[in-house]
Order: sequence, then C-alpha cells, then structure tokens
Amino acid sequence: MLTRLLYLPVLLLMTFSSDSLFAQTPEWIWGTQAHDKETRYFRKTFILTEAAKSARVTVACDNRAEFYLNGQRIVRNTEWSKPSRANMTAKVKVGENTVTISASNADGIAGLLTELEITRADDSKLVIVSDASWQTAENPSGDVLSTKFPSEGWVAATSLGKLGREPWGDILKPVVATAADAIHVLDGFKVELLLSAQPAEGSWVSMTVDNKGRLIVSPQGDEPMLRLTLDGRGQVAKIETIDLPVRGAMGLLYAFDSLYVNGQGKEGYHLYRLKDTNGDDQYDAVEILRRWKGGAGEHGAHGIVLGQDQRLYTVEGNFVDVPSDLASSSPHRNYADDLVLPRVEDGNGFGSKRKPPGGYVARMNPDGSHCELFASGQRNTYDIAFNPEGELFGFDSDMEWDWGTPWYRPIRAYHIVSGGDQGFREGSAKWPEYYADSLPAAANIGIGSPTGVRFGTGAKFPTRYQRAFYMMDWSYGRIVAVHLSESGASYSGTYETFVKGKPLNVTDFEIGSDGALYFLTGGRGTQSGLYRVSYTGSDSVAPAAPSSDTAARSARTLRHQLESFHGLSKAGALDIAWPNLGSSDRWIRYAARIAVETQPVESWRDRALAETNGTAGLHALLALARLGTKADQEPLLKALARWPLSTLDQEHQLIKLRVIEVSVARQGLPSEELQKMAVEKLSRQFPAKSWPLNRELSQILIALNSPGIVSQVLALRDTATTQEEQLHYMLALRKASTSAWTMEDRTRYFGWLNATPSAANSSGVSRTSAHPADVVQWFRDVGLEASNGASFDGFLRELRNEVINSLPLKDKEALADILQPAKKTATKTPVAARSFVRDWKMADIIPVLDQVARGRKFQRGKEAFAAGQCAVCHRFSNEGGAVGPDLAGISSRFSRADILSSILEPSKVISEQYENTTFLKNDADEISGRVLEEKGDRIVLLTSPLTGGTTEIKKSEIKSRRKATLSPMPEGLVNSLSKEELVDLMAYLESSGNPNHADFKKE
Repeated sequence: MLTRLLYLPVLLLMTFSSDSLFAQTPEWIWGTQAHDKETRYFRKTFILTEAAKSARVTVACDNRAEFYLNGQRIVRNTEWSKPSRANMTAKVKVGENTVTISASNADGIAGLLTELEITRADDSKLVIVSDASWQTAENPSGDVLSTKFPSEGWVAATSLGKLGREPWGDILKPVVATAADAIHVLDGFKVELLLSAQPAEGSWVSMTVDNKGRLIVSPQGDEPMLRLTLDGRGQVAKIETIDLPVRGAMGLLYAFDSLYVNGQGKEGYHLYRLKDTNGDDQYDAVEILRRWKGGAGEHGAHGIVLGQDQRLYTVEGNFVDVPSDLASSSPHRNYADDLVLPRVEDGNGFGSKRKPPGGYVARMNPDGSHCELFASGQRNTYDIAFNPEGELFGFDSDMEWDWGTPWYRPIRAYHIVSGGDQGFREGSAKWPEYYADSLPAAANIGIGSPTGVRFGTGAKFPTRYQRAFYMMDWSYGRIVAVHLSESGASYSGTYETFVKGKPLNVTDFEIGSDGALYFLTGGRGTQSGLYRVSYTGSDSVAPAAPSSDTAARSARTLRHQLESFHGLSKAGALDIAWPNLGSSDRWIRYAARIAVETQPVESWRDRALAETNGTAGLHALLALARLGTKADQEPLLKALARWPLSTLDQEHQLIKLRVIEVSVARQGLPSEELQKMAVEKLSRQFPAKSWPLNRELSQILIALNSPGIVSQVLALRDTATTQEEQLHYMLALRKASTSAWTMEDRTRYFGWLNATPSAANSSGVSRTSAHPADVVQWFRDVGLEASNGASFDGFLRELRNEVINSLPLKDKEALADILQPAKKTATKTPVAARSFVRDWKMADIIPVLDQVARGRKFQRGKEAFAAGQCAVCHRFSNEGGAVGPDLAGISSRFSRADILSSILEPSKVISEQYENTTFLKNDADEISGRVLEEKGDRIVLLTSPLTGGTTEIKKSEIKSRRKATLSPMPEGLVNSLSKEELVDLMAYLESSGNPNHADFKKE
C-alpha cells in the first residue's frame, strides 16, 4: 500500500531532503529546438542508499510520454494539462536506478516535465525533477513506445523554463472539490471539505466503513480503492491504496472480516470478497462469490448491505439479469408486464424489449450461496439501507426522458419488503402505484438521479435527524432527509433538503464512529471530494429511543409472520394468511396474498371463487388471475360480478379493474359472451369522475372492443386538463379495433397530433401542454420549469407511425392531408456564416473559467449555443434533440471544468445511456452508432446524430460487437467560436437559459 500525506500537494513545489535538494521546482525540458512529429529519449540516474518507504512519479508531456524505471514501464501521459501520476514503490531499488522517458511532439512547441518523490524510512524525502541536468537523445524511429535506448548521442537537455511558465501554466496546482462555504446545510449543522481527489485517485462513487472506523472508497474507473484513516477530530490522517485487481466498485460492504465488492475484477464485473488472510491488516485474497450478467455500468449491480438476519442484500439495476440459480425459496416470483394493452418501448431504445422484473434486490448467504429474489419492480436503485427496526429502504430513479408522459414516475423513497413489486416496467408499461399487485412509495420526490442512501442511525444529531432516511440526488446536487412516520405495517414520509450545492455531484455516504456524516462527490469522471457534516446546535444528540408505537410494531410483526410463508409451501399457511386478505392495511393484504400465491393453487382456488368478503375476495381473485389457467378465467370473471362497480368505493373499484386487466394479460381475452357481459357492465361506469378510474376503464373497454369507445375516449381527451392525461388516451386508442373508428374519429385523433400545444387547430382540436400541479412542483424544487423529456417527441412520432401503419388503405387515402405533421419552423441559424477560429483545448479556456461568474452576455451565449449545434442533440429549456444528455440543471452536477471538458473532449466520459456500439462485419468493415431498434434479423443504428441519419445492418452480417470508445458527439463543434463566445456559452449553460442569472449581472 502507498500512503499519501495530506500536505503532498505543497511538497510537489517545496521539498527538503538530505540530498541538498531545496525547494526544487520541475522544469520543462526538450532538445535544442522542437520539430513537428519529433520523438526523443530522456534519462536520469540516481542512487538510493536504503529501501524506499514509498515512491511516486508525476509526468506531463506536450504531447505524449512513456515513463520507464529500470527498464519497466511505469506510466504514460497523453495530455500535458492532465499530469499522470503513479506509484512505483515496488520498482525502485537500493543502489543505482535509471529513469528513461520516451517522448513525442505532434507539432509546434514541445516540452516534458516530471517529478519523482521518494520517501525513506525516516520520512525524509529524495525529490528528483526534470531540469537541464537530464540527458536527451534523438529517437529516429519515431516510435514513442520504442525501448531501444541508444548508448551514444546523449546530450544535455534544454530547460524551457520552470513550472508555471506559459503556455502550460501551473499544471501541478492541486485540484479542489467544491468549497464547503459554497454548500448550504440546514441550520445547526456544519459542512467541512476534508479531501479533494487528486488525478491518480479517480472519481469516487461508493464507500463503506471497516471494523476500525476507516473509510473505504472506490473510484468509478480503474484506479485502486482507497482506505482513509480518520483522526480524533474527524480529519483524514492517512490514505492507503488497496492494491488488488478489483476496481470500479458501485457497491461496498465491510462485514464478517471481509470487504464485499460489487465491482470489476479479473473475471468481469461481479460480486467479490476481499480478505486479509495473514493478519497484516492488508487485503491479500480475492474470491468471486456471485456472477452478474449485465452487472457492469450505471444500471448494473450496486449497493450491498447486511441484514439483521446476517444475510447479504444487494440491489441490482434494470440491466442485470436475474441469476439462473435462484433458490426455490425466493419470495418474489410470478412477475410480468400485466398490461391489458401492449406497451410502447422507450423512444430512444434505452432498455427496449427488456422484460420484468426490472431492478431487483437479491438476498444471499455471506458466501454468496442460496441466492433469493427478495423484491423487484425498481428501475435503477443505486443503494439500499436498513432502519433501526430492520426494515429495508431504497431510493429509486426513473427515466428523465419520460418527463411529460403519463408513465413518468417520480424518483421515490420506498419500503422494500419480502415479495414486493414497486411496479417499474420498461417504456410506457410502468404501473401507477394504486395497482393492488404493487406497493406505493413512502415519499415521492420528483426529478433527479438517486445515488447513495443511509439512515442517520449512530449520528450525533438531534433525534429527528438520527431517524431520518438520507438520500442523495446526483443530478441536482442535494441530499434529501426523509422523515418517515410509522403507518400500519409500513411507513409514510415527508422530506426536506438537508444539504445542497452547485456543483455537488453526491454519490455515497456513511456515519463515522465520531457520529458525523461523511459524504462523497464524484461520478462520470467529475472532481471528487470527501466532506464531513457535524451538528453544532444546542439540541440533545443522545441516541434516539426505539419506536414506542406499539400498534405499528404489532402490524409489522404480523406482516413478518405472513412473509415467513413467502417462497415456502407450509401447512397452516392458508389459515393464517387468508383472513388477512381482507385487512384494512394494504401492506398486510399484500403480504397475505403473496403467502397465498406460494401455496399450491389447487389448495385455494375454490376458496377464492367462493369468498364473499369484498376486500378479501378481490385480492384472492387477483391471486387467481396471476396464477390460474385459462380454464379459471370464466369462473373468476363471474365471481367478480359479486361486487358491482357501482357498489364499491374508488379503492375497491380500482382493485376489481386490476383483476380484470391481469386476467386478460395472462389468460387472454375471455369468451365473446363474457366480453359482452363485461362491456355492458363497465360501460355504465364510463366515463367516471376520476382520472385513475378513466385510465383503467378506457384501457379495458378498448381491449374488449366496446361499441362507441373511440368517440367516448376522444371526448375524455378533449376535456382532460393535463398533457399527461391526454397522451394516455392517445396511446390507448392506438390499439382500438379498426372497425371501431369513424372518419370523424380519425380526423379528431390526428388533429391532436397536428395541433400546437395549448392551441386549437383548424379542426377545433385542443391540445394542452399543462402538467399536474405535483409535476410542476417537482421541477420547481430544483429551480427548473416543468418540461418534456428527450423521448417525448420520439414517442409522438412512433405513435403517429404505428397508427398510420394500422390504417386500411382507403382510410390512408382519405386522410392523406392530415396524416403527416405540419413542417416545423427550422431553428434560426447564426446570421453570418462562421469560419474556423481555433481548435480549442482545455488549457486554452481553463485560465478564464472564473470569468463565467460575472458580466457575461446572455444573447451571445444563446447564439453560441445555436452556432455549436448543441440543440440538435441536447434538450435544453424544453427544446432540442434527444441524442445527448438533457442539459437542464447541468451546473448542479458538473463543475465548469467538467462542462468544458464535455464540450471539448466529448469522448472522455460517456454515459451508457448515450454510448454507441461498434459492429465488426464479416467483411472486416466496422460501423458505429446508437442502437435504435433491434428486430429478429436486423439492427437499426443512428449513425449521424446531427442529421438523424440511420443505417441498417443484417444480423447475419455481424461478426462481433463492442462498446464504442468515441462519443456520438463530434469534436470541434465550438471551433468557430471566439474565446469570449465560448465563455458566454458556459454561462448560458450554467444559467439553464435564465437571462436573469447572476452570471449575466454587470460587474
């Protein structure tokens, strides 16, 4: 392991050693005169009189360098503005050591800068820096990788000036995370910045605490994990690297004297266990416990926690396949889309065609064996946590591309229980949380990107904040405190913003042994920091007393008893579970139904059909709809007639409708006689007085081909007050039978698609752009106006195409004038044609980034946004394309340097939502693009994001596929901008398009 002292950044510039090297500053060196495409060797010999305690090297080269020590390559540098650093402790030796560097220049000025720092046993330093004492020689081969170092021709290197000279500047200036005084925290609390990640330490995304109170931190990339020792004041006293080949962890847990890691190892991204086998306090053994298919990436295998049952619980994102060796005792099973009308896939193809269960929680023994599917129906939960009562919670995400659609579900705090299903399905298939076969959120938050979660248990905070459930939102730079109240067998919650900053790309946190909350920032290559939150107020911080709500405790005890039957067929289970199907507590009813479903269907089928209690009977029939056969459908639907809709309250009406939907989804359409009976009875209640009832009734009646249903649903659409409700009716009607339409209906249908939002078109059809009040508030909470997501236009386009393709030829001809959308006014281009200004590099703009903060010109930034063609690919201020990330609130998660890097270096960090795939064809040709559609025999790729150009490949022509290393965003899009325009563009992005932002205030 390598120890990094806290004052190392200062030592880079001021070092004292017994070798009479005082306050040495590295110098830029080269040969006598630089030439284009020149390659040179450099060397330096030094003598070490005793073994090194640690040794590290820093190297930067304009343009590329390979650093060797005693003939072994240590590190390479390919960008002078980002010095490369490496640990070389194991490579230095007592006696003579030789450093050799192979360096190359592309064109123009050239320079090499390096520094070696060696720490002896007594902590004294030997520092060796590049200067005129180094030797250099020509490398006529031109190959920077060549190690055929010459024996002759060496001459003294030429010093070009010390660190800090232009054009390179002070490239060794320590990097710093967002300052603590720029972070807002609730009154009575204090935030401190303890540590900023240095370039070789990566971008931090996960953390755990070991048995000695040390923080173990993992970068997202290939850098080694770190172990941080805290002193008595909660400051970082020591940093060590964990030098084992397991990296990129998105889930960490210290338990059973082991470090559990969901991360990248030699065998791929899987669940590993690291152990210290010889007692020297160093991890020396790696064991793979469980393999994940699809485990890598931001939608892969994530957080790991230890339950009170001494088993591991780990949460997996929606791209991870369920393990093939699940134990037969798994509580969760029998999952499906369960839709009465088929879903629409994501408008950009993300997650397309993936089937349930979506994201899930797996439970297993400490050695990875006996893996059970505990719960599912999440999208992409990053982390989970247990509260003091042993109840499990998570913070789930949803797809921001779905903003503005009726199927967008807010990010949410939710209670994870045995056999639980939170209702996530891909595309438009997401369930509303009133579905009886799913469970609701404890608190809906709105929009964001959930990362780490943690209860305040053990914190030296006031009681309210010890019991709070803390959740991190990476996108909008906030930590939310959810205050949960016991509610029957579960919980409900309210929330407040606990910590907020810009940027504050929060990723994970832990409670330290000192009672402070330690949190990380980082992710996707962004600058990382370690922060400490402590309480400074006057309220008591004594440990919170256990819950005194005996009724809630009794309800949870009953739920746990019912959950003991999940996955297991047990004698007496039905006698205990059945009465609880009629419980007034939704969570107990749910647990009872899962217990019933686990028992053989033949043991409870007749009981379900004969049940007379309304609540119990409807839930029993829901179980039969999920597990019964086609032969069970007729008696099931006839049993439902026992409870006419008109006699039920809305909650039970929705349960009854859900039973019908699940039966049709799993058992098919009923007989013609039953369809007519169902239509006759349901039509009496349609339209209903509430949006939820109209949502379900419209779908069912369309599926059953109810007479006149099209005109009825169109009438509902036209009176709906929100875009989301209108879009639901449009989506449902796409599956109405061809015979159900009149020409007037067709005209009204396409009239909505052709209408400008919030205005009526020539056919009198009105289309609203209004959103529900809670949706508007979700956006206001993060300082934005409600807007549509990046897939919204794509959904409408595909909806139009699907309906047009279903039309009879005679209808297509009759409706030709309205089938195609009116041409939109093209985005205005800059008045004057633009010519090349400069191939902008990070180093050109970094020195002036501070100028973004004041006195910028809004209009010029807006014009620069247009000139750079940003809106072609990115959504911003409710306009733009869907090829790249939505830029709303970008400054909450990225620093100015990060935003600049994404503009100038688009391939540096690519989110998997936007990455391309490269296909190698049988004829050796390669083609790259984003997969838009994958059918049985072909794949459709978006190959030109700026023009929308696509390419089809036959699967028979494909030899292999891999993730592309280049971003879909081309480089050089801003090379026609001046420096001032580029800085104004930065301000425009930082402001989220607000002309009144502080960046545009005059000096």
